[in-house]
Amino acid sequence: MADTTEKIKLYLADEQQLFRQGIRTVLAEEKSIEVIGEFVSGDELLAALPATDVNVILLDTKLPTQGGFELATTIKKQLPSIAVILFTSVISEEELFEAIKARASAYLSRNVSKADLLDSILMSAAGKHPINDAFLSQPRVAERVLGQFQDLSWGQGVESFISPLTTRETEILNYMARGYLNKQIADVLFISEQTIKNHVTSILRKLDANARTHAVVIAVKRGLISLSK
Repeated sequence: MADTTEKIKLYLADEQQLFRQGIRTVLAEEKSIEVIGEFVSGDELLAALPATDVNVILLDTKLPTQGGFELATTIKKQLPSIAVILFTSVISEEELFEAIKARASAYLSRNVSKADLLDSILMSAAGKHPINDAFLSQPRVAERVLGQFQDLSWGQGVESFISPLTTRETEILNYMARGYLNKQIADVLFISEQTIKNHVTSILRKLDANARTHAVVIAVKRGLISLSK
C-alpha cells in the first residue's frame, strides 16, 4: 500500500555550504521530510517564498543581507503559517529573547544533535513551539518577554504566540486554578458540562499539558493567569 502521508517541505537558508550539506544528509534519511530549496542570503529566500508551499524554514541567525531575526519577523508577518527554526553559533539569552520576539518556533545551536533537530522540525511543522521550553527555563528572558508582551508596541501576533488560548479558555483556566470542577464551571458560566470538557481538552492540548494541574502550572509560569486573582 502506498504511503499517503504528506511530507514536511523544508527550506534551508545558510551561507556555509558544508553546514547545508550536513543538514541535507541528515534529513535525507527521513521519509517524512523533504528539503525543497537551499539559499545563501535573505534576499534569495524572500524571493522564493511567494511561489512555494514550504512548511518549515531552517534559518541561520547571521544570514547575509538580512539578519536571521529580522528575516524571521518578515516571514512570519507575510506567511504566519510557516514555521521558522533559527540556528546560532552561540546560544545566548539575548538571542533567545530576539528569537521569541521574531516568533520563531525553535532556537537551536548549530551543533544540535540529530534527534533534537528532527524533534524540533516535526513539532514546528505541527504548529508547536519548542522554543517555549527554552523560554520557561530562562527566568530573566521570561521576565523580559512577559514585560514586553504587556507593551502594545509589540502588536498583534505576539499574543497568539505566547498565549494560544481563547478568551473563554483563559476564563475557564482561571476557574480551574481556583479548584473548580467542570460542573461547577459550567454552572457559573451557564454553559453545558460537555462544553467545559471540550474547552479543557483544548487547553491541555494547546499548553501541551498532561493534566489540569499541569496546565495551571504552565499557564502561571507563562504569565497567562495569576493565582492571586
